[in-house]
Amino acid sequence: MGTVEATALNAGFKELLSQFLAHINVERGLAKATVHAYESDLLRYCLWLQSQGFKNLSTVEAQTVEDFVASLQKESARSRARRLASVHEFHRFALAEHEIDADVSQQVKAPKAPQHLPDVLTIDEVAAMLESACPKGDTDPIALRDRALLELMYATGARVSEAVTINREDIDLAGRVVRLMGKGSKQRLVPFGGYAQRAVQAYCEHGRDELQKRSKTKLEMRAIFLNTRGHRLSRQSVWEIVQYTAARAGLSHKVHPHTLRHSFATHLIQGGADVRTVQELLGHASVTTTQIYTHVSPETLKESYVMAHPRAR
Repeated sequence: MGTVEATALNAGFKELLSQFLAHINVERGLAKATVHAYESDLLRYCLWLQSQGFKNLSTVEAQTVEDFVASLQKESARSRARRLASVHEFHRFALAEHEIDADVSQQVKAPKAPQHLPDVLTIDEVAAMLESACPKGDTDPIALRDRALLELMYATGARVSEAVTINREDIDLAGRVVRLMGKGSKQRLVPFGGYAQRAVQAYCEHGRDELQKRSKTKLEMRAIFLNTRGHRLSRQSVWEIVQYTAARAGLSHKVHPHTLRHSFATHLIQGGADVRTVQELLGHASVTTTQIYTHVSPETLKESYVMAHPRAR
């Protein structure tokens, strides 16, 4: 903890927080980004406790934690829930280390975030977008790359962070399966279909080598998706590719890389896939996260109503 905020902590909070961060970093092996998020949340929590006159966790009560959550009213429900989850972990750790006699934080429940349905493209809109990336007969290396990238993202539901880290050895074109590195360095194997297979194969045979020749180093020999300089494609570049391709396809609404992931999951469930299967394909730790994709479109609701209600016609 080398931040300015950390220097303002008293010895009691600083020592316990350092032990907790070492625990989740070394013993639990959490990703660096996750450890950093915990540190940020708990620094704020401990500094707030200090401002309220607390010197350690031993005298903190459930109402204290409630008051802390209330102090975050300007933040979204999702952000408050994440900070409270960090507080829960911190108190559980303190209890296990015999720093406190009871975990009072467990009585405090996270605020419910409003359910926002994800942005989803129709199947026709996805098809138009993919076709616009590289129309039939186009042999430009960039167009071939964009088509392969978007086909694979839609075929697998890959996050943008997962797509840019795919290496050549991660893809089995013959077996139609790709290895993705998800959150927390968790790997999963995801199948893909013939459209993505043909697009990736065309890119590998007629586009990727041309892009690789533009690199002045051999550092990107493993990367599958390369930019115009022969380097590994960045997340920002994928955002730009998605937005440019969507605009070229004439899609009026805003489209981002996660839109393809949302569309992948929604189209699978609408096609009859069960939630558990989609959960595995998406790499979600909890099926609760996946259940948002079980939403039903107004058109489907109306059709079901007309077909089922005795006085709908």
